[in-house]
Amino acid sequence: MLRRLGNTDLDVSPVAMGCWPIAGMTSVNVNDEDSRRTLRAALDAGINFFDTAYGYGRNGESERLIAQALSNDRDRIVLATKGGMHWDEQGQRVLCARPETLRRECERSLQRLNTTHVDLLYLHAPDPDVPVAESAGALKALLDEGKTRAVGASNLDTEQLDRFAAECPLAAVQPPYNMLQREIEQDILPWCRRHDVAAVVYWPLMKGLLAGKLRRDHRFAAGDSRAKYPMFQGEQWQRNQDFVDRLREIAAAHQRTVAQLVVAWTIRREGITAALCGAKRAHQIEETAAAMQWQLDEETRAKVDQALREREAQEAS
Repeated sequence: MLRRLGNTDLDVSPVAMGCWPIAGMTSVNVNDEDSRRTLRAALDAGINFFDTAYGYGRNGESERLIAQALSNDRDRIVLATKGGMHWDEQGQRVLCARPETLRRECERSLQRLNTTHVDLLYLHAPDPDVPVAESAGALKALLDEGKTRAVGASNLDTEQLDRFAAECPLAAVQPPYNMLQREIEQDILPWCRRHDVAAVVYWPLMKGLLAGKLRRDHRFAAGDSRAKYPMFQGEQWQRNQDFVDRLREIAAAHQRTVAQLVVAWTIRREGITAALCGAKRAHQIEETAAAMQWQLDEETRAKVDQALREREAQEAS
């Protein structure tokens, strides 16, 4: 079930746990006890790939929780973090990928995670004020020093990836991807295949939209960032609910959930190495982890493809 991460010797589960929700920045009703329980549940469910970042939490909450829950199992997990993004005193996101910043954040992440090295260190996002090659060179130095076993890049386009890869070996790329956002099939995924680089995608459930748990009349709580996305508003929201209803019918025929169908479809797309599934409760990650055991048959894939074509036709009209 494990998959090789690009050109490394790391083997990862095709479902990874995305550890942004447990940071409590844009999720509501988050607490440390449930977060630690969720991390343990992920490991028990067969997930060995955990994805966090220096900026997941204003003060490293996500990384600290991973250390608390999983330090005793460090040799069983593949641990990824990111540098180059933090929050200022006003709570605004700051992109800073200067070499000295990337080094400082890496050192701090290692302390928070209670480890001597991470398995995968990403550039979180390109800094418009710093050449990508300069940031890549800084990560190459950390790779050479053994602070990380491999290097990745998140949220870069193919031209930026070319500049990055010229300075530092790339093992993984992390872009957004889901049934409703498939743009990377045109450029990023072919680039990854050509260069033997893993594609580790985030938002496979589009922030819960494709999990099948949000009713048509759902009202987002104060502080829930999803309300600002067009997919959760107006006519798009109703069309997406129609699409999820179709998926629910397909999943129910196999006594599966919508989330399991969506994740099973995602991790078996050509070029996808792993999908990050966020969770803040144990039952959520247990549900999505179960998708690793479901091999979609040809008839099921055909039904999903038809539903996708109809949804795309609606968008184009």
